[in-house]
Amino acid sequence: MQDNVVQQVLKRAVLYFECDARRIHHLLKVYTFARNIAVLEGLAGNELVTVEISAILHDIGIKEAERKYNSSSARFQQEEGPGIAREILTPFGLEPGLVDRVCFIIRHHHTYTKIHGIDFQILVEADFLVNIFEEGIKDPDAIRSIKEKYFKTPTGIAYIESVFGVR
Repeated sequence: MQDNVVQQVLKRAVLYFECDARRIHHLLKVYTFARNIAVLEGLAGNELVTVEISAILHDIGIKEAERKYNSSSARFQQEEGPGIAREILTPFGLEPGLVDRVCFIIRHHHTYTKIHGIDFQILVEADFLVNIFEEGIKDPDAIRSIKEKYFKTPTGIAYIESVFGVR
């Protein structure tokens, strides 16, 4: 049941971002890294579903932020994202606590001082793994700094070291 919900949320997010291939590809990459890290770190049940849905919907506020503020800044996307996420999630009858946690992570996913919980940590690591590449960050010292500041899971650390060649 839960795996089907995750796949339905993924479908709704892809349809929501219609004709925006860049954002769709971003969410698919973040989702793939987040799910993989979560499974390898031993998450299951609602904790795994929280990671998966948070990864899918983490940037869902961008479209509305651009419409309202003509900006995709982190502040605006974090502000707009939780309400849109709730609308997307409502038809699935998920536990209110799970939806609240997903919305909290979306509201703070660029506020790294708010990271608490393995679910939030994994989303941040997955987003960095994709953003480093998409933003063209090539300086090994910059990548190493990101790793040292923000990566905590053994799987996430192994990935950033392997993908970007930093130790």
